[in-house]
Amino acid sequence: MRRMVLAILAALLFAGPAFAQSFPSRPVTIIVPFSAGGPSDAMARILAERMKVTLGEQVLVENVTGAAGSVGVGRAVRSPPDGYTISFGHLGTHVANGAIYKLGYDLVTDLEPVALLPSNPMIIVSKKAVPATSLKEFVAWLKAQPTPATAGTAGAGSGSHIAGLYFENVTGIKLQYVPYRGTGPAMNDLVAGQIDMIVDQTSNSIGQVRAGNIRAYAITYSKRVESASDIPTVDEAGLPGFHMTLWSGLWVPKGTPKDVIAKLNAATVEALTDPAVRKQLENLGLQMPPKDKLTPEALGAWQKAEIEKWWPMIKAANVKVD
Repeated sequence: MRRMVLAILAALLFAGPAFAQSFPSRPVTIIVPFSAGGPSDAMARILAERMKVTLGEQVLVENVTGAAGSVGVGRAVRSPPDGYTISFGHLGTHVANGAIYKLGYDLVTDLEPVALLPSNPMIIVSKKAVPATSLKEFVAWLKAQPTPATAGTAGAGSGSHIAGLYFENVTGIKLQYVPYRGTGPAMNDLVAGQIDMIVDQTSNSIGQVRAGNIRAYAITYSKRVESASDIPTVDEAGLPGFHMTLWSGLWVPKGTPKDVIAKLNAATVEALTDPAVRKQLENLGLQMPPKDKLTPEALGAWQKAEIEKWWPMIKAANVKVD
């Protein structure tokens, strides 16, 4: 009996390191909680293509939509804590949703951080039919409308929704929000003239801006974005201090072995420092995080700080979810 107990203890003691050494031995899946074709999906697919080189296994992207990304995050939370399921998310999914939805999971304690990803400054855009040619003219146009202008979002608590709430607070304008399953579908309706505006991720909008299909007014950042250097910042355009970037990150389920997290972090960091990958991400208007912010600990600390910053504003807005 004593030998059996010792054998079991030994197996438990060495199971973690042995598992980590063999990880991964099959494809890894990144769950993107938004529809294909949007900015989150684009970033995840660029990273996945390079991460597979480091990991030696395929890295797949699965789009799981619904409830501003909370359905996809929940899928990841309930997955086995073995490193084979990664949760891709951002300010909306891994911060704001906790102040809006009854999630059934805790965004901090039920997930382990892996790495902070590039951030995406927002851009204020409208349908082409809007006559304004500057941000000041656009704000005046919004205020002159007999009914609130329609603003597309990726759902309650999404980055585009938070940015819209922030825009309302700064300008005193009221908006009518139109939720979608991602900013990709929202952009399609903006191009078609079905909605009036989006405070959107730059990477999602810049292509349509360049094609002349929508109007751009300002970047919600303190400095101009290289991929859109002709578009002024909000400070330059007359709305000083309206700064917001939609940062992203990778998480895994609570209980995932630390050595496995370290391997995933290393694969992510190698992808982000690859010149070809950096070029692709920068072409999307993304801002790369500093090297000292690429650790799991840095992402965990940043997520908690963002919760402290945004939850009070979101709760004060009394956001309702159908």
